[in-house]
Amino acid sequence: MRKVLQKILHDRVCSFVYDVKKEDWMLERKKQLLKKRDAEIVKCQAKGNIIQKKKIHQQTVVDYVVHYEFFIRQSGWMYVEEEIEMRQALFENGELVKDEVVSANMEMNVPAKNNEREIGEPVRYQYDRLAAVRYAETWWNDYNPAFKKFAVDCTNFISQCLYAGGIPMTGYPNRIKGWWMKNNQWSHSWAVAHSFRWHLSGSRTGIQTIEKKSPDELFLGDVICYDFQGDGRFDHTTIVVAKDRKGMPLVNAHTSNSRMRYWSYEDSTAYTPSIQYKFFHIIDRH
Repeated sequence: MRKVLQKILHDRVCSFVYDVKKEDWMLERKKQLLKKRDAEIVKCQAKGNIIQKKKIHQQTVVDYVVHYEFFIRQSGWMYVEEEIEMRQALFENGELVKDEVVSANMEMNVPAKNNEREIGEPVRYQYDRLAAVRYAETWWNDYNPAFKKFAVDCTNFISQCLYAGGIPMTGYPNRIKGWWMKNNQWSHSWAVAHSFRWHLSGSRTGIQTIEKKSPDELFLGDVICYDFQGDGRFDHTTIVVAKDRKGMPLVNAHTSNSRMRYWSYEDSTAYTPSIQYKFFHIIDRH
């Protein structure tokens, strides 16, 4: 089984670099996105690790994780995009029957208090963008033991990045107001993408933001929120860690752990043509 998975991984790596016709949505979407950006993958590396095997009668289910490194060239500039992909393979009598990406679990469902406003004196802070980016680079594929880890961890991770950049927690212990994680408890806005999106729009005592119309207006350390279905409920959050040669953001994220990923997520399993974005530029509060 291990040799079969190794061959699958080898073939996928070759497909990313060479013009190989293959029915693989991730491969085709990523190539289309790169073409639109006038960029290309010049090298791809991948390492796979088996997480667990489950045998049921004649069938064996293998859960494994793949760490991709894409070496991307754009207008003479080279950078490395990294992505962690969870996959599951099904073998029957030793023969591979199916191999597919495992989608992340849906985020916890909490009531969205879109119009809540915090009460209290505004806190002062100066946002250290480089510190936030350093944190995002350090922990993009790991989990800081000082904070709780969630199955859907994207917003928790971004909150940690902003906190590392000097934005103070506010509102403890009210879970539906403010932005905080303390004593093994947390506000909805700290860990839930939809609540965080509305907190960025409505905070009066803590984080201050200006909503931008397009991603190229964002700076390092700014935040993008994603409504993949376009149904008004936001599902994902990322932080800008770099810009490409066209001035467009490259982002880090958790859940499907990613580093230096192109901001639009058009190569994501969650992407739909109805996707909506919110672009938040964080400002200092003096």
